[in-house]
Amino acid sequence: MKVRRKIIEIDEDLCTGCGQCLVDCAESALQLVDGKAKLVADKYCDGLGACLKGCPTGALQIVEREAVDFDEEAVQELLRQQKKAGEKTPHGCPSAALQSFSAQTPCQKANQATSLANAGASALSHWPVQIRLVPPNAPFLNNADLLIAADCAPIAYAGFHQDLLAGRAVMMGCPKFDDGEAYVQKFKDILTQSGVKSLLLAIMEVPCCQGMASIVKKAVQSTGSTIEANVAVISTRGELISRRPL
Repeated sequence: MKVRRKIIEIDEDLCTGCGQCLVDCAESALQLVDGKAKLVADKYCDGLGACLKGCPTGALQIVEREAVDFDEEAVQELLRQQKKAGEKTPHGCPSAALQSFSAQTPCQKANQATSLANAGASALSHWPVQIRLVPPNAPFLNNADLLIAADCAPIAYAGFHQDLLAGRAVMMGCPKFDDGEAYVQKFKDILTQSGVKSLLLAIMEVPCCQGMASIVKKAVQSTGSTIEANVAVISTRGELISRRPL
């Protein structure tokens, strides 16, 4: 039955297909079709607008219109079907699909191309890595040593994989261009849900990067966590300047 209610509306001209709204929608009401976010069916959208907060372009808005009423039972059935089908995420967004990578065997290492072998193997153990795309309950965060890296750090520091990333789960982002409060909430959720054992923050020496330190510190303090937290500071010339408690 159709009723007049609040529901999501997507401006395709503004949508970039980043998939963040799919991650934020707990009901799995959205999916990517031809590179654009689409509402699967009116009955899956509760109209609360949780998907709006992460959209970088403002392509989503809540409108009031005639629509099929929200159906909680239909949502639960949809989620059960997706779980049964073994989808890595309930949203089907390729950039947000959770993946864990096994370590290379000695044989695989021996058969690497010479140029790659000389550069050293990647220490990345999972996907995704962007802070906004990693859910707090991601399996690779369970009891993990977590590296939180500013976007520029891996480019500047040549030893990033070997010295900082090896043996750690990683999340990356930029405190200058992203939503700092959303980051704080994400880290709070991770600290309370995942059992992360330690934190290492990798930031640049530039002033804007200090924002990431403030964000992480605020999250740690607000949860009352006693987790070991350290920060590695990298110069714009790619040198590891210091490594100290956060």
